[in-house]
Amino acid sequence: MNGVLLLNLGTPDAPTAEAIRPYLREFLSDRRVVDLPRWLWLPILHGIILPLRPRKLAPQYARIWRADGSPLLALTRELAAGLADALAMPVVPAMRYGRPGVAAGLAELKRSGVTRVIALPLYPQYSGTTTASAYDALDAALATDAAAPRVERVDDYHADDGYIAALADSVREHWAARGRGDALLMSFHGIPVRYAERGDPYGRQCEETARRLAAALALREGEWQVAYQSRVGKAAWLEPYTDVVIPALARRGTRKLDVICPGFAADCLETLDEVAIRYDEAFVAAGGEALRYVPALNARPAHVAALARIVRARLDR
Repeated sequence: MNGVLLLNLGTPDAPTAEAIRPYLREFLSDRRVVDLPRWLWLPILHGIILPLRPRKLAPQYARIWRADGSPLLALTRELAAGLADALAMPVVPAMRYGRPGVAAGLAELKRSGVTRVIALPLYPQYSGTTTASAYDALDAALATDAAAPRVERVDDYHADDGYIAALADSVREHWAARGRGDALLMSFHGIPVRYAERGDPYGRQCEETARRLAAALALREGEWQVAYQSRVGKAAWLEPYTDVVIPALARRGTRKLDVICPGFAADCLETLDEVAIRYDEAFVAAGGEALRYVPALNARPAHVAALARIVRARLDR
């Protein structure tokens, strides 16, 4: 029997410093995420970041927490349920960091009788920091399983027609409900430049997604722009930086700015707090009228349909 392991980044169990700390420890201990020498990085992680950052993040998580828990986990579960209905097969969500883990997700599929697994990371654009890391966890789980199922992997879907169409439909729906803004900013999560220089294709795939989305919306030059968010530390990350672009647009006269984050399949801290709240505040403070965030695709029917087609194409190989 076929089944799908729907992989996402992860989330703390609660919007508290106590819950955030072990999640952050696991995330920032991943060599794919932070490639610095351990002798340099671990004292910074354990001596500075883990004692301080969870307390700073707790209010941000609390602002977006849902009655049913973490938005990322709740929305990933909703997407998994929709995909299971569309495919008529088990679809199990699993988180690279935190719970439910990858090994637990694989075990749940096996208990359902699945012998062939399509691993589908919810990262449209491939990066070693996300997709490859998810597959590290999957490989570790498979290595300890004497009766491991057959696994086939989806590496990316950044240029998939259904995915692009779903993004375009979400923007049109946003425009229909709120009016069209003066510009559309496509904000992707950033990665350090040194990763791209070593061959990580993420930035190139983000640019291609953006070009295809702009074409689907018939946007002209100057009506859309790409930027990269969520950088940390002093190293150079992919540019331009979203937190620099947004106030600059306001100062140049942009009154209403629409922002979409095409690299996030499900809404999370980086979209619901960083973009929709904090970047809106920065935009208004710089003279803009309103930043209007276009929600992630989440469990929209068009998103479910696009992912279902990707899975079916993999099964037909």
